[in-house]
Amino acid sequence: MRSPPLPHAPGLAPRLQLTGITKRYPAVVANSGVSLTVQPGEIHAVLGENGAGKSTLMKIIYGSVKPDEGSVHFNGQAVQVRNPQEARALGIAMVFQHFSLFDTLTVAENVWLGLDKSQDLAEVTQRITAKAAEYGLDIDPLRPVHTLSVGEMQRVEIIRALLTNPKVLILDEPTSVLTPQAVEKLFVVLRQLASEGCSILYISHKLHEIRALCTACTVLRGGKVTGVCNPAEETNASLSRLMIGAEPPALEHREVQTGATVLRVQGLSLPRADQFGVDLVDLSFEVKAGEVVGIAGVSGNGQKELLYALSGEDQRAEAASIQVAGQNAGRMGPNRRRALGLHFVPEERLGRGAVPTMGLAHNLLLTRTNSVSGGGWIKVGALEAHARAIIERFNVKAGGPHSAAKSLSGGNLQKFIVGREIDAKPSLLIVSQPTWGVDVGAAAQIRGSILALRDAGCAVLVVSEELDELFEICDRLHVVAKGHLSPSVPRAEATVERIGEWMSGLWHADVQAHLAQAHRASAVGGLQHA
Repeated sequence: MRSPPLPHAPGLAPRLQLTGITKRYPAVVANSGVSLTVQPGEIHAVLGENGAGKSTLMKIIYGSVKPDEGSVHFNGQAVQVRNPQEARALGIAMVFQHFSLFDTLTVAENVWLGLDKSQDLAEVTQRITAKAAEYGLDIDPLRPVHTLSVGEMQRVEIIRALLTNPKVLILDEPTSVLTPQAVEKLFVVLRQLASEGCSILYISHKLHEIRALCTACTVLRGGKVTGVCNPAEETNASLSRLMIGAEPPALEHREVQTGATVLRVQGLSLPRADQFGVDLVDLSFEVKAGEVVGIAGVSGNGQKELLYALSGEDQRAEAASIQVAGQNAGRMGPNRRRALGLHFVPEERLGRGAVPTMGLAHNLLLTRTNSVSGGGWIKVGALEAHARAIIERFNVKAGGPHSAAKSLSGGNLQKFIVGREIDAKPSLLIVSQPTWGVDVGAAAQIRGSILALRDAGCAVLVVSEELDELFEICDRLHVVAKGHLSPSVPRAEATVERIGEWMSGLWHADVQAHLAQAHRASAVGGLQHA
């Protein structure tokens, strides 16, 4: 492991220096003697598997969590950051993985609450529009937050942080909702901020991003620093070994014979449920037993509306426009669809995928009760045993089956929710953002479990903004843009550039050119045969 040269002038104090930071909780020591030094203008990655203590450390810097031991220095001065307001006053801004937004307020009102009140709401609204245009983060400042997708909420958090002109910017999984082209644009922005002296703490499980962007990297494992390296001098494999002690297992994507059509969507059109939604326009696709079909797209292009229609939360569709296991399901509720074998993993872990204050065992009751209840009574012992089995099978780091969902790291909660639905042995699994915010080891485990389910004959639909993930596990891909769905393309013919263009809605000319090329090749073959 190598320590990189630090890009700062001689004699200049570090922008941020943590020494001996320790934070204990009743069931776990989240941080143990952690030290971290960030120089002015440095893009510094904090790398570690889920539950390694990254989020706790960032919350200590931002004043959301008070350390039990250790010291914090900012620009060479000892400071005690007691709350986020004091952090913002120092010049520290943070974009959380789990967002801190009020659902009933507009985007502009949420951003305004996080700024000093020297500007009125109208001025903040104008600044949001300008900043969104400058960084390519499309958002309407007048939209209520409850109408936004998770990806759009993340854009709000990024814009809110940038509006404070921070000296330290903490980003937790900032690129999970961006196209490859938008990621490159964001990197240009971050490099520009760094060149102006802003220090950036960057948390991501996308190792290629860390290697391309960051100039230093601190690795955490089990709440302790295991080393510092220059990520540009490492490989994905070596970073994985530093983070989890091993390389993630390679996925085996075998070609299998598909079976009957389990999900058929035919001519699905739905007007938006509110003025800020997206109209679904004549969507048609199918998913067969034994295949994984992916839907790519930039967040906010109709994914939420499609998933609501497929899960049964929105029952306005024509009955025959959605068929599950051969039955017209467009007007069925979630329970009736579940009885047909459809299980669903929503993109929102807390609030929709799990009840934050309930234990993991009782969160099992959200999607099935047949094995843990009878005669109107909950079989507590069976419920606990079932939850414990899922925790062990999917390597969920939790205090036990009674641990509150909100007490788990984002990645560990995701493993439990995905595991809960896979464990139900569905005939149709619909998953949104299966590995968002999950470390490389856990992501490989989740993706491997999805492929195993597919190999066992399950039909799987994956909706994700993570192109590498879709390329790794899908047999076919569609792209959704502005409520329209592209034709499917086999995984072997999909490229990042092609799908990235389709995410902007530019598939019509590409499809016509592809068909023309295939027609010409067929004609030439016919002539040669003649």
